[in-house]
Amino acid sequence: MTHPAASLLIDRIGELTTNDDAEGGRLRDAAVVIEQDRVAWVGPAAAAPAADDRFDAAGRAVLPGWVDAHTHLVFAGDRTAEFEARMAGEAYAAGGINVTVEATRAATDAALEANLARLVAEARRGGTTTLETKTGYGLTVADERRAAVLAGRHVDAVTFLGAHVVPTGVDPDAYLDLVTGPMLDAVAPHASAVDVFCEAGAFDEAATGRVLAAATRAGLATRVHGNQLGHGPGARLAVAAGSLSVDHLGYLSDDDVSALAGSWSDWDGGAGPRGTVATVLPACDLSTRVPFAPARRLLDAGAVLAIASNANPGTSYTSSMAFCVATAVLQMGLTVQEAVRAATLGGAIALGAERDGWRDPSGAAQGAVGRIVPGARADLQLLEAPSATHLAYRPGMPLVGAVWRAGQRVA
Repeated sequence: MTHPAASLLIDRIGELTTNDDAEGGRLRDAAVVIEQDRVAWVGPAAAAPAADDRFDAAGRAVLPGWVDAHTHLVFAGDRTAEFEARMAGEAYAAGGINVTVEATRAATDAALEANLARLVAEARRGGTTTLETKTGYGLTVADERRAAVLAGRHVDAVTFLGAHVVPTGVDPDAYLDLVTGPMLDAVAPHASAVDVFCEAGAFDEAATGRVLAAATRAGLATRVHGNQLGHGPGARLAVAAGSLSVDHLGYLSDDDVSALAGSWSDWDGGAGPRGTVATVLPACDLSTRVPFAPARRLLDAGAVLAIASNANPGTSYTSSMAFCVATAVLQMGLTVQEAVRAATLGGAIALGAERDGWRDPSGAAQGAVGRIVPGARADLQLLEAPSATHLAYRPGMPLVGAVWRAGQRVA
Protein backbone atom coordinates (compact mmCIF):
# COMPACT_ATOMS: atom_id res chain seq x y z
CA MET A 1 0.00 0.00 0.00
CA THR A 2 1.37 3.41 -0.98
CA HIS A 3 0.37 6.89 0.10
CA PRO A 4 -0.64 9.28 -2.68
CA ALA A 5 0.96 12.55 -3.59
CA ALA A 6 -1.18 15.67 -3.21
CA SER A 7 -2.35 15.11 -6.80
CA LEU A 8 -2.04 12.28 -9.30
CA LEU A 9 -2.54 12.31 -13.06
CA ILE A 10 -3.63 9.01 -14.63
CA ASP A 11 -3.26 9.56 -18.34
CA ARG A 12 -3.17 7.72 -21.68
CA ILE A 13 -6.32 5.83 -20.68
CA GLY A 14 -7.55 3.86 -23.68
CA GLU A 15 -11.15 3.65 -22.48
CA LEU A 16 -12.50 5.45 -19.41
CA THR A 17 -15.88 4.41 -18.03
CA THR A 18 -17.24 7.37 -16.06
CA ASN A 19 -20.97 6.53 -15.66
CA ASP A 20 -21.53 10.24 -16.32
CA ASP A 21 -24.71 10.41 -18.39
CA ALA A 22 -23.90 13.94 -19.52
CA GLU A 23 -21.07 12.72 -21.74
CA GLY A 24 -22.29 9.21 -22.58
CA GLY A 25 -20.55 7.33 -19.83
CA ARG A 26 -17.31 6.54 -21.69
CA LEU A 27 -14.32 8.50 -22.99
CA ARG A 28 -11.48 7.43 -25.28
CA ASP A 29 -7.87 8.63 -24.96
CA ALA A 30 -8.74 10.08 -21.58
CA ALA A 31 -7.13 11.21 -18.33
CA VAL A 32 -8.14 11.63 -14.69
CA VAL A 33 -6.63 13.88 -12.04
CA ILE A 34 -6.98 12.88 -8.38
CA GLU A 35 -6.46 15.39 -5.58
CA GLN A 36 -6.28 13.85 -2.11
CA ASP A 37 -9.32 11.50 -1.92
CA ARG A 38 -11.42 13.05 -4.70
CA VAL A 39 -11.55 13.14 -8.48
CA ALA A 40 -10.54 16.67 -9.50
CA TRP A 41 -10.63 16.56 -13.31
CA VAL A 42 -11.74 14.21 -16.12
CA GLY A 43 -11.25 14.78 -19.83
CA PRO A 44 -9.14 14.21 -22.95
CA ALA A 45 -5.57 13.13 -22.23
CA ALA A 46 -4.24 15.87 -24.50
CA ALA A 47 -5.87 18.53 -22.32
CA ALA A 48 -4.92 17.12 -18.93
CA PRO A 49 -3.54 19.57 -16.36
CA ALA A 50 -0.28 18.96 -14.56
CA ALA A 51 -0.17 17.07 -11.27
CA ASP A 52 2.41 16.18 -8.63
CA ASP A 53 2.69 12.59 -9.83
CA ARG A 54 1.78 10.63 -12.95
CA PHE A 55 0.59 7.11 -13.71
CA ASP A 56 0.78 6.00 -17.35
CA ALA A 57 -2.23 3.81 -18.19
CA ALA A 58 -0.55 2.95 -21.52
CA GLY A 59 -3.83 2.51 -23.40
CA ARG A 60 -5.48 0.34 -20.78
CA ALA A 61 -9.07 0.69 -19.54
CA VAL A 62 -10.05 2.47 -16.32
CA LEU A 63 -13.45 2.19 -14.67
CA PRO A 64 -14.98 2.93 -11.27
CA GLY A 65 -14.17 0.55 -8.46
CA TRP A 66 -16.82 -2.10 -7.95
CA VAL A 67 -19.55 -1.24 -5.44
CA ASP A 68 -20.60 -4.53 -3.85
CA ALA A 69 -23.90 -3.76 -2.12
CA HIS A 70 -24.69 -7.25 -0.77
CA THR A 71 -22.26 -9.44 1.19
CA HIS A 72 -22.19 -11.58 4.37
CA LEU A 73 -18.56 -11.44 5.49
CA VAL A 74 -18.72 -11.80 9.28
CA PHE A 75 -18.74 -15.56 9.76
CA ALA A 76 -16.78 -18.63 10.80
CA GLY A 77 -16.88 -22.23 9.64
CA ASP A 78 -17.15 -24.05 6.34
CA ARG A 79 -20.08 -25.31 4.26
CA THR A 80 -18.23 -27.27 1.61
CA ALA A 81 -20.31 -30.38 2.31
CA GLU A 82 -23.51 -28.42 1.66
CA PHE A 83 -22.11 -27.18 -1.64
CA GLU A 84 -21.14 -30.70 -2.70
CA ALA A 85 -24.60 -31.97 -1.84
CA ARG A 86 -26.20 -29.19 -3.85
CA MET A 87 -23.99 -29.95 -6.86
CA ALA A 88 -25.13 -33.58 -6.50
CA GLY A 89 -28.74 -32.52 -6.89
CA GLU A 90 -30.06 -31.48 -3.47
CA ALA A 91 -32.16 -28.30 -3.49
CA TYR A 92 -31.03 -25.22 -1.60
CA ALA A 93 -33.05 -24.36 1.53
CA ALA A 94 -32.69 -21.51 3.99
CA GLY A 95 -31.93 -23.80 6.94
CA GLY A 96 -28.25 -24.24 6.02
CA ILE A 97 -27.65 -20.82 7.56
CA ASN A 98 -27.86 -22.41 11.01
CA VAL A 99 -24.62 -24.32 10.33
CA THR A 100 -22.78 -21.03 9.99
CA VAL A 101 -24.59 -19.58 12.99
CA GLU A 102 -23.25 -22.34 15.25
CA ALA A 103 -19.67 -21.84 14.04
CA THR A 104 -19.86 -18.06 14.22
CA ARG A 105 -21.16 -18.03 17.78
CA ALA A 106 -18.28 -20.28 18.84
CA ALA A 107 -15.58 -18.13 17.19
CA THR A 108 -13.56 -15.50 19.01
CA ASP A 109 -13.71 -11.84 18.05
CA ALA A 110 -10.12 -12.10 16.83
CA ALA A 111 -10.90 -15.05 14.58
CA LEU A 112 -13.97 -13.39 13.09
CA GLU A 113 -12.13 -10.15 12.45
CA ALA A 114 -9.13 -11.88 10.88
CA ASN A 115 -11.40 -13.74 8.46
CA LEU A 116 -13.31 -10.55 7.68
CA ALA A 117 -10.09 -8.64 6.98
CA ARG A 118 -8.87 -11.45 4.71
CA LEU A 119 -12.08 -11.39 2.69
CA VAL A 120 -12.08 -7.60 2.38
CA ALA A 121 -8.47 -7.70 1.14
CA GLU A 122 -9.45 -10.28 -1.48
CA ALA A 123 -12.28 -8.04 -2.67
CA ARG A 124 -9.97 -5.01 -2.86
CA ARG A 125 -7.50 -6.93 -5.04
CA GLY A 126 -10.40 -7.74 -7.35
CA GLY A 127 -11.28 -4.07 -7.83
CA THR A 128 -13.99 -3.66 -5.18
CA THR A 129 -13.64 -0.29 -3.46
CA THR A 130 -17.01 -0.03 -1.69
CA LEU A 131 -18.44 -2.88 0.40
CA GLU A 132 -21.64 -3.47 2.31
CA THR A 133 -21.87 -6.41 4.68
CA LYS A 134 -24.55 -7.83 6.93
CA THR A 135 -24.80 -9.33 10.35
CA GLY A 136 -27.02 -12.40 10.56
CA TYR A 137 -24.80 -15.30 11.61
CA GLY A 138 -25.00 -14.62 15.35
CA LEU A 139 -28.75 -14.31 15.97
CA THR A 140 -28.36 -13.38 19.63
CA VAL A 141 -28.26 -9.83 20.92
CA ALA A 142 -24.59 -10.04 21.84
CA ASP A 143 -23.48 -11.87 18.68
CA GLU A 144 -25.37 -9.58 16.31
CA ARG A 145 -23.97 -6.51 18.02
CA ARG A 146 -20.38 -7.78 17.86
CA ALA A 147 -20.80 -8.63 14.16
CA ALA A 148 -21.92 -5.07 13.44
CA VAL A 149 -19.06 -3.57 15.43
CA LEU A 150 -16.46 -5.77 13.72
CA ALA A 151 -17.92 -5.09 10.27
CA GLY A 152 -17.87 -1.34 10.83
CA ARG A 153 -14.08 -1.44 11.17
CA HIS A 154 -13.61 -2.81 7.65
CA VAL A 155 -16.51 -2.00 5.32
CA ASP A 156 -18.40 1.03 4.06
CA ALA A 157 -21.95 0.07 5.10
CA VAL A 158 -23.28 -2.29 7.79
CA THR A 159 -26.72 -3.90 7.58
CA PHE A 160 -28.49 -5.60 10.52
CA LEU A 161 -29.84 -8.98 9.42
CA GLY A 162 -31.13 -10.47 12.65
CA ALA A 163 -34.13 -11.56 10.57
CA HIS A 164 -32.00 -14.02 8.61
CA VAL A 165 -33.52 -17.25 9.90
CA VAL A 166 -35.07 -18.36 13.19
CA PRO A 167 -32.33 -20.13 15.18
CA THR A 168 -32.75 -23.84 15.81
CA GLY A 169 -34.91 -24.57 18.84
CA VAL A 170 -36.19 -20.99 19.27
CA ASP A 171 -39.90 -20.07 19.18
CA PRO A 172 -40.52 -17.99 16.01
CA ASP A 173 -42.81 -15.47 17.69
CA ALA A 174 -40.42 -14.94 20.58
CA TYR A 175 -37.52 -14.54 18.17
CA LEU A 176 -39.39 -11.97 16.10
CA ASP A 177 -40.06 -9.98 19.28
CA LEU A 178 -36.31 -10.13 20.01
CA VAL A 179 -35.30 -9.01 16.50
CA THR A 180 -37.69 -6.06 16.45
CA GLY A 181 -36.95 -5.08 20.06
CA PRO A 182 -33.81 -5.65 22.14
CA MET A 183 -31.67 -6.94 19.26
CA LEU A 184 -32.52 -4.00 17.00
CA ASP A 185 -31.89 -1.58 19.87
CA ALA A 186 -28.44 -3.10 20.47
CA VAL A 187 -27.34 -3.13 16.82
CA ALA A 188 -28.94 0.10 15.54
CA PRO A 189 -26.10 2.42 16.66
CA HIS A 190 -23.67 0.37 14.55
CA ALA A 191 -25.74 -0.10 11.36
CA SER A 192 -27.28 2.07 8.66
CA ALA A 193 -29.93 -0.37 7.43
CA VAL A 194 -32.01 -3.42 8.36
CA ASP A 195 -32.54 -6.44 6.11
CA VAL A 196 -35.00 -9.34 6.32
CA PHE A 197 -35.03 -12.72 4.54
CA CYS A 198 -38.60 -12.85 3.23
CA GLU A 199 -38.83 -16.44 2.06
CA ALA A 200 -40.33 -19.84 2.81
CA GLY A 201 -38.33 -21.28 5.69
CA ALA A 202 -37.35 -17.83 6.93
CA PHE A 203 -39.80 -14.92 7.49
CA ASP A 204 -43.31 -14.69 6.03
CA GLU A 205 -45.16 -11.58 4.85
CA ALA A 206 -46.49 -10.58 8.26
CA ALA A 207 -43.12 -11.05 9.98
CA THR A 208 -41.33 -9.16 7.22
CA GLY A 209 -43.75 -6.27 7.61
CA ARG A 210 -43.02 -6.12 11.35
CA VAL A 211 -39.25 -6.04 10.77
CA LEU A 212 -39.50 -3.29 8.15
CA ALA A 213 -41.80 -1.19 10.35
CA ALA A 214 -39.49 -1.57 13.36
CA ALA A 215 -36.48 -0.51 11.28
CA THR A 216 -38.29 2.58 10.05
CA ARG A 217 -39.26 3.54 13.58
CA ALA A 218 -35.59 3.20 14.56
CA GLY A 219 -34.61 5.61 11.79
CA LEU A 220 -32.77 3.01 9.69
CA ALA A 221 -33.04 2.31 5.98
CA THR A 222 -34.39 -1.07 4.89
CA ARG A 223 -33.51 -3.85 2.46
CA VAL A 224 -35.20 -7.15 1.66
CA HIS A 225 -33.92 -10.57 0.61
CA GLY A 226 -36.82 -11.59 -1.62
CA ASN A 227 -38.14 -13.80 -4.40
CA GLN A 228 -35.10 -16.10 -4.30
CA LEU A 229 -36.63 -19.54 -3.74
CA GLY A 230 -40.03 -18.95 -5.30
CA HIS A 231 -42.69 -16.35 -5.97
CA GLY A 232 -43.50 -14.33 -2.88
CA PRO A 233 -44.24 -10.89 -1.43
CA GLY A 234 -40.64 -9.70 -0.97
CA ALA A 235 -40.40 -7.31 -3.94
CA ARG A 236 -43.84 -5.88 -3.31
CA LEU A 237 -43.16 -5.32 0.40
CA ALA A 238 -39.80 -3.67 -0.33
CA VAL A 239 -41.35 -1.18 -2.74
CA ALA A 240 -44.22 -0.43 -0.36
CA ALA A 241 -41.75 0.23 2.48
CA GLY A 242 -39.53 2.45 0.34
CA SER A 243 -36.62 0.06 0.85
CA LEU A 244 -33.24 0.88 -0.64
CA SER A 245 -33.20 -2.46 -2.44
CA VAL A 246 -34.68 -5.89 -2.81
CA ASP A 247 -32.11 -8.57 -3.58
CA HIS A 248 -32.08 -12.01 -5.31
CA LEU A 249 -35.24 -11.76 -7.48
CA GLY A 250 -35.14 -15.10 -9.27
CA TYR A 251 -38.94 -15.34 -9.31
CA LEU A 252 -40.75 -12.17 -10.35
CA SER A 253 -44.29 -11.67 -11.64
CA ASP A 254 -45.15 -8.96 -14.15
CA ASP A 255 -46.64 -6.98 -11.26
CA ASP A 256 -43.38 -7.27 -9.31
CA VAL A 257 -41.37 -5.95 -12.25
CA SER A 258 -43.83 -3.11 -12.79
CA ALA A 259 -43.70 -2.15 -9.12
CA LEU A 260 -39.90 -2.04 -9.08
CA ALA A 261 -39.78 0.02 -12.28
CA GLY A 262 -42.61 2.29 -11.16
CA SER A 263 -40.88 3.10 -7.90
CA TRP A 264 -38.48 5.29 -9.91
CA SER A 265 -41.10 7.23 -11.86
CA ASP A 266 -40.67 10.42 -9.81
CA TRP A 267 -36.90 10.27 -9.35
CA ASP A 268 -34.90 12.92 -11.17
CA GLY A 269 -31.49 11.48 -10.29
CA GLY A 270 -31.00 13.95 -7.47
CA ALA A 271 -32.10 14.25 -3.87
CA GLY A 272 -35.81 13.78 -4.58
CA PRO A 273 -37.90 10.66 -3.93
CA ARG A 274 -36.01 7.53 -4.93
CA GLY A 275 -37.19 4.02 -5.67
CA THR A 276 -36.17 0.50 -4.72
CA VAL A 277 -33.12 -0.92 -6.52
CA ALA A 278 -33.43 -4.41 -8.00
CA THR A 279 -30.21 -6.13 -6.92
CA VAL A 280 -29.34 -9.34 -8.74
CA LEU A 281 -26.78 -11.87 -7.51
CA PRO A 282 -25.47 -13.87 -10.50
CA ALA A 283 -22.90 -15.97 -8.62
CA CYS A 284 -25.53 -17.05 -6.10
CA ASP A 285 -27.96 -18.01 -8.85
CA LEU A 286 -25.25 -20.20 -10.36
CA SER A 287 -24.32 -21.83 -7.06
CA THR A 288 -27.89 -22.56 -5.95
CA ARG A 289 -29.07 -23.57 -9.42
CA VAL A 290 -32.14 -21.36 -9.29
CA PRO A 291 -33.32 -19.38 -12.32
CA PHE A 292 -31.20 -16.34 -13.10
CA ALA A 293 -32.88 -13.15 -12.00
CA PRO A 294 -34.51 -11.45 -15.02
CA ALA A 295 -32.02 -8.60 -15.24
CA ARG A 296 -32.80 -7.85 -18.89
CA ARG A 297 -36.53 -7.70 -18.19
CA LEU A 298 -36.01 -5.40 -15.21
CA LEU A 299 -33.83 -2.97 -17.14
CA ASP A 300 -36.16 -2.89 -20.11
CA ALA A 301 -39.08 -2.10 -17.79
CA GLY A 302 -37.20 0.88 -16.33
CA ALA A 303 -35.97 -0.51 -13.02
CA VAL A 304 -32.66 0.57 -11.52
CA LEU A 305 -30.41 -2.50 -11.45
CA ALA A 306 -27.50 -3.42 -9.21
CA ILE A 307 -25.20 -6.43 -9.40
CA ALA A 308 -23.64 -7.73 -6.18
CA SER A 309 -21.60 -10.76 -5.17
CA ASN A 310 -23.61 -12.03 -2.17
CA ALA A 311 -20.26 -13.28 -0.85
CA ASN A 312 -21.10 -15.77 1.91
CA PRO A 313 -19.94 -19.25 2.98
CA GLY A 314 -23.03 -21.15 1.89
CA THR A 315 -24.39 -20.05 -1.46
CA SER A 316 -21.88 -17.69 -3.10
CA TYR A 317 -18.39 -17.99 -1.70
CA THR A 318 -16.83 -15.40 -3.99
CA SER A 319 -16.29 -11.65 -3.87
CA SER A 320 -15.33 -11.47 -7.55
CA MET A 321 -17.49 -8.74 -9.02
CA ALA A 322 -15.73 -9.27 -12.36
CA PHE A 323 -17.06 -12.84 -12.34
CA CYS A 324 -20.55 -11.53 -11.54
CA VAL A 325 -20.34 -9.00 -14.37
CA ALA A 326 -19.19 -11.65 -16.85
CA THR A 327 -22.02 -13.96 -15.76
CA ALA A 328 -24.58 -11.17 -16.13
CA VAL A 329 -23.39 -10.59 -19.69
CA LEU A 330 -23.05 -14.22 -20.73
CA GLN A 331 -26.12 -15.62 -18.96
CA MET A 332 -28.51 -12.77 -18.11
CA GLY A 333 -28.65 -10.85 -21.38
CA LEU A 334 -26.95 -7.61 -20.35
CA THR A 335 -24.45 -5.67 -22.39
CA VAL A 336 -21.02 -5.16 -20.85
CA GLN A 337 -21.76 -1.48 -20.29
CA GLU A 338 -25.06 -2.26 -18.56
CA ALA A 339 -23.43 -4.85 -16.32
CA VAL A 340 -20.52 -2.57 -15.38
CA ARG A 341 -22.92 0.25 -14.57
CA ALA A 342 -25.03 -2.07 -12.40
CA ALA A 343 -21.92 -3.27 -10.53
CA THR A 344 -20.71 0.28 -9.88
CA LEU A 345 -23.31 3.05 -9.99
CA GLY A 346 -26.21 0.63 -9.44
CA GLY A 347 -24.58 -0.65 -6.27
CA ALA A 348 -23.93 2.90 -5.12
CA ILE A 349 -27.60 3.79 -5.51
CA ALA A 350 -28.55 0.62 -3.61
CA LEU A 351 -26.41 1.88 -0.72
CA GLY A 352 -27.54 5.50 -0.95
CA ALA A 353 -23.91 6.31 -1.72
CA GLU A 354 -24.30 7.86 -5.16
CA ARG A 355 -24.58 11.30 -3.56
CA ASP A 356 -21.82 13.36 -2.02
CA GLY A 357 -21.88 13.44 1.77
CA TRP A 358 -23.11 9.92 2.56
CA ARG A 359 -21.59 8.57 5.76
CA ASP A 360 -19.54 5.46 6.44
CA PRO A 361 -19.78 3.45 9.71
CA SER A 362 -17.38 5.85 11.46
CA GLY A 363 -19.70 8.75 10.66
CA ALA A 364 -17.26 10.33 8.20
CA ALA A 365 -18.81 12.00 5.15
CA GLN A 366 -17.70 10.45 1.87
CA GLY A 367 -17.64 11.55 -1.74
CA ALA A 368 -20.12 9.90 -4.08
CA VAL A 369 -19.07 6.49 -5.39
CA GLY A 370 -19.92 4.59 -8.57
CA ARG A 371 -18.85 7.37 -10.95
CA ILE A 372 -15.59 8.93 -12.10
CA VAL A 373 -16.60 12.59 -12.15
CA PRO A 374 -15.18 15.69 -10.47
CA GLY A 375 -16.01 15.66 -6.77
CA ALA A 376 -16.56 11.90 -6.52
CA ARG A 377 -14.46 9.76 -4.20
CA ALA A 378 -11.41 8.68 -6.16
CA ASP A 379 -12.24 4.98 -6.49
CA LEU A 380 -10.82 3.55 -9.72
CA GLN A 381 -9.58 0.29 -11.13
CA LEU A 382 -7.28 -0.22 -14.10
CA LEU A 383 -7.67 -3.31 -16.27
CA GLU A 384 -4.87 -5.13 -18.05
CA ALA A 385 -7.00 -4.78 -21.17
CA PRO A 386 -7.91 -2.00 -23.62
CA SER A 387 -11.62 -1.99 -22.76
CA ALA A 388 -14.15 -3.15 -20.18
CA THR A 389 -15.51 -5.56 -22.79
CA HIS A 390 -12.65 -7.89 -21.89
CA LEU A 391 -14.36 -8.58 -18.55
CA ALA A 392 -16.84 -10.79 -20.44
CA TYR A 393 -14.70 -11.48 -23.52
CA ARG A 394 -12.04 -13.08 -21.29
CA PRO A 395 -14.11 -14.38 -18.36
CA GLY A 396 -12.25 -15.56 -15.29
CA MET A 397 -8.94 -13.96 -16.24
CA PRO A 398 -7.11 -11.80 -13.65
CA LEU A 399 -7.51 -8.48 -15.44
CA VAL A 400 -7.25 -6.00 -12.55
CA GLY A 401 -3.89 -4.24 -12.77
CA ALA A 402 -4.27 -1.48 -10.18
CA VAL A 403 -6.86 -0.22 -7.70
CA TRP A 404 -7.24 3.18 -6.03
CA ARG A 405 -9.64 3.76 -3.15
CA ALA A 406 -10.21 7.30 -1.91
CA GLY A 407 -7.15 8.32 -3.92
CA GLN A 408 -4.86 5.74 -2.34
CA ARG A 409 -3.37 2.83 -4.27
CA VAL A 410 -4.60 -0.33 -2.52
CA ALA A 411 -3.76 -3.01 -5.11
